[in-house]
Amino acid sequence: MSKKRGLSLEEKREKMLQIFYESQDFFLLKELEKLGPRKGVISQSVKDVIQSLVDDDLVSKEKIGTSVYFWSLPSSAGNQLRNVYHKLESDLQSSKKRLVELVDQCDALKRGREESDEREKALAELKSIEQNYHVLKDQMGQYVDNDPAAFDAMKEAIEIAHAAANRWTDNIFTLRQWCSNKFPEAKEQLENMYKEVGITDDFDYLELSAVPLSAAAD
Repeated sequence: MSKKRGLSLEEKREKMLQIFYESQDFFLLKELEKLGPRKGVISQSVKDVIQSLVDDDLVSKEKIGTSVYFWSLPSSAGNQLRNVYHKLESDLQSSKKRLVELVDQCDALKRGREESDEREKALAELKSIEQNYHVLKDQMGQYVDNDPAAFDAMKEAIEIAHAAANRWTDNIFTLRQWCSNKFPEAKEQLENMYKEVGITDDFDYLELSAVPLSAAAD
């Protein structure tokens, strides 16, 4: 035998609404959880179903004292549907009005753009100007390296890199001094390690020489 199909969420909502409409009474959640199975809605899902109905304004919810009561009348559902209908009707009228406005704007924009020799000539001239613009833009790109603003940015980047390099050089000197003080007996081993990683006797701070703008441009 085939397994019985469970109720969909919408079917569960309809079943729970029937409980309210048939009794037109107020219920606690625990009461609804007992009544739900009689309509085919398992008690574990009653809470979520009721909350979805509350979210859609199909069921009212009110806390009285320490208890929370739920209720719904057929007239409430009717009012809800009428409100939805009026809103959709209002949105439809607004959309129709906006459509008329857009059609009028489109017609207004089309005026003066009718095909003519004068318009064809203007479009051809515009195309020529655009092509010339792209050619000039490409030519300007060839001289970007000589741009004073680009040179200033490069100069600033060099100064930042120079300061960072000397800061690390200072850190290395500090580390060497610390190692010498901490491990005096390993002086020879430390010197060999320094040489292996490139720290030789001529290792020193970097000097930054001034480069004139004209020389950088050349």
